[in-house]
Amino acid sequence: MDTNQTTPDDTSFMNTGMVISVRGSVVDIVFEAHLPPINSLLHAHDGKIAIEVLSQLDAQRVRGIALTATQGLARGMVVEDSGGPLQTPVGKGILSRMFDVFGNAIDRQPAPTEIQWRSVHHAPPALARRSTKSEIFATGIKLIDVLMPLERGGKAGLFGGAGVGKTVLLTEMIHNMVGQHAGVSIFCGIGERCREGEELYREMKEAGVLDNMVMVFGQMNEPPGARFRVGHAALTMAEYFRDDENRDVLLLVDNIFRFIQAGMEVSGLMGQMPARLGYQPTMGTELSRLEERIANTDTGAITSIQAVYVPADDFTDPAAVHTFSHLSASIVLSRKRASEGLYPAIDPLQSSSKMATPGIIGKRHYALSQEIRRTLAQYAELRDIIAMLGMEQLSPEDHKVVGRARRLERFLTQPFFTTEQFTGHKGKLVSLSDALDGCERILRDEFKDYPESALYMIGAIDEARKGVDEKVKQSTTEQVQPASSTSES
Repeated sequence: MDTNQTTPDDTSFMNTGMVISVRGSVVDIVFEAHLPPINSLLHAHDGKIAIEVLSQLDAQRVRGIALTATQGLARGMVVEDSGGPLQTPVGKGILSRMFDVFGNAIDRQPAPTEIQWRSVHHAPPALARRSTKSEIFATGIKLIDVLMPLERGGKAGLFGGAGVGKTVLLTEMIHNMVGQHAGVSIFCGIGERCREGEELYREMKEAGVLDNMVMVFGQMNEPPGARFRVGHAALTMAEYFRDDENRDVLLLVDNIFRFIQAGMEVSGLMGQMPARLGYQPTMGTELSRLEERIANTDTGAITSIQAVYVPADDFTDPAAVHTFSHLSASIVLSRKRASEGLYPAIDPLQSSSKMATPGIIGKRHYALSQEIRRTLAQYAELRDIIAMLGMEQLSPEDHKVVGRARRLERFLTQPFFTTEQFTGHKGKLVSLSDALDGCERILRDEFKDYPESALYMIGAIDEARKGVDEKVKQSTTEQVQPASSTSES
């Protein structure tokens, strides 16, 4: 063996190859000196084009996927091996900033200082480092905290079709979390619209929560390779705050389906045989590599809330099924509830949480959540009878169930801070004790004589009483005024 053989670790050595074929985003490159390892980052066209190695075809050829557009790339061009994988910036300097998959600042501000660069590829934390304690993560949103509590260091999925409010719910959670917890929020936009990124940045700046937040975007118009890696880049940033600064991190991913979709595009471009419904055969492995890095360790926790687009509202779709298996809570958004104006449009009967056990949330909370579910389930069964025969055909007991369920549905709506400008309702943050107290009093028929509208879009239950008292006072003044004016005439 030649001991003088150069290796990629030598600073004097520049490993170069040559492009032998370009098919869309797929680039084949031949190297004569040293074959780059899988996941190596290569640069071509004076560094304008980045290519990630995904497979080694033989002793001299690699096949990679371009992370940037391939305009201008041609056969015979020189390709330089960067000597390592894709890297992303970490450190205090990234807070309040917006980045792309390469770690470039895209918020029209100077490049951040006080940063280090780390590989986006990491192994999940070892089992010995993981915390086994189950803790609840309060969101300030009544419906979630009461019926499907989130786990600190867990993963929650927001399932729903297009236009049912996934992004609105995510932005509301950012607003509430930064106000309540002294942690860091990282927003990862995978294959989303650039308009949403710009709006989110502006809203977070106006709300004053940008100082403890980082945004990473792989937009819809970017190549599949970039969209596929942006989740790993955001996770690397989250791991820095958890492991190096011992802070709790809220990682919001919008949308995890776009990550699977980008993987499907990459797989198709690489010529892999598709599996069921055209998905990539490696979908389970790719999703696990990302999800298993989100964990609660001895130094801190990464709590993740992920929006999951469900194709054609079909929950048997392989993308939805694979994502379900990683989650500790599933929040299902319903188009039917959205059409009824019940926001957040969460379906309480389809949504669930592994935290909802007496040992974790306590006996009172568990008993109340079960009674609420039972009442709403009975109402769902009675709806067909009401639609066909009317309320008159129900027994007195069923009448009470319907009244309780309808009041519960309205009490579990909530005005959001992030939608104040559209709805005119001031946003409300409701503690778990206030939410449980309100549900308990409704189930005890304390509000059976109140109109259902009094419970709609309020915070704590006492606001319903205040609202009704104000309306009564207003109506009495309106009755008195005409009487006094006639007597004067």
